[in-house]
Amino acid sequence: MNKIIIIFATTLLFACNTKQKENNMIEQTNKIIIAHRGASGYLPEHTLQSKAMAYAMNADYLEQDLALSKDDVPIVIHDIHLETVTDVAEKYPEKAREDGKFYVIDFTFNELKTLSVFERFNPQTGKAVFPNRFSLKKSSFKLHSLQDEIEMIQGLNKSTGKNIGIYPEIKEPAFHRKEGKDISKIVIDILNNYGYKTKNDKCFLQCFDFEETKRIRFELKSNLKLIQLLEDDYTENDFEKISEYADGLGPWFGTIITGKNTKGELIITDFVEKAHNQQLLVHPYTFRADAFPEYFTDFDELLEAGLFKADFDGIFTDFTDKAVKFLEKKHLRMQVK
Repeated sequence: MNKIIIIFATTLLFACNTKQKENNMIEQTNKIIIAHRGASGYLPEHTLQSKAMAYAMNADYLEQDLALSKDDVPIVIHDIHLETVTDVAEKYPEKAREDGKFYVIDFTFNELKTLSVFERFNPQTGKAVFPNRFSLKKSSFKLHSLQDEIEMIQGLNKSTGKNIGIYPEIKEPAFHRKEGKDISKIVIDILNNYGYKTKNDKCFLQCFDFEETKRIRFELKSNLKLIQLLEDDYTENDFEKISEYADGLGPWFGTIITGKNTKGELIITDFVEKAHNQQLLVHPYTFRADAFPEYFTDFDELLEAGLFKADFDGIFTDFTDKAVKFLEKKHLRMQVK
């Protein structure tokens, strides 16, 4: 009898350990896909239509770049000015500043809603930045607020049973302060009102401004997951300091995967290892199926390099569907919950 009990206990312990290993493996391979400006590879960036398409493609998070209107409404738009994605120059020519640009902050929300949104284009040439994407100046798209987008995402979460998250970015806080506005406080208050308050909530908040990200944590006392976006103004020695207030880093992937050597092997820095040593997530930008370094033969090779060889925890991509399918083919894609 005692032998039977011992054998049963041993078998149960082995099963539990095996299950725990399986769970750990799932956690390790659960890479997140962030829809960069929505399904921007297919529809004009940051439109509600683009976000709905990315949602249907099962992104884990949808990104919202944010700039304030004159009446303090956070507008979902990549730049703090308007002329690269709207017809503002035709509708409000008198509102251009001395630099020739049209700033979101000079327009009320109602004025902004009168503008038509297009595929991104060069205002000087009038040509699309990505010529093979959505037809330029076709169909009907509009600007919208952070509140509009959150309500759509939360509504879809309710109707579909999914729990897709949001990934807002505070754009140019120093510029907003010079204009007399505290964009971070306004955005955080809205996020709190919609239930995004803690690290357990489905929200990452990101910013390029080091001091502002730190301020969000300590002065504004946000408990959200914070991502410190990176350009070229950092060193890897900063990681320990960043880990005191942020939960992750958002670099350009080209600073980590820098090319191939003469043998055709990828050259990958130890950026991710150093970040992980400080318990920092790494979510690089931007993975594009129609614009990637020439040393990759196709988009899947780029995804393989980023998600597995470089071990990124997640990626920003204009092509959510392709990234999701890539993970599904490897049987590593978890169901969106």
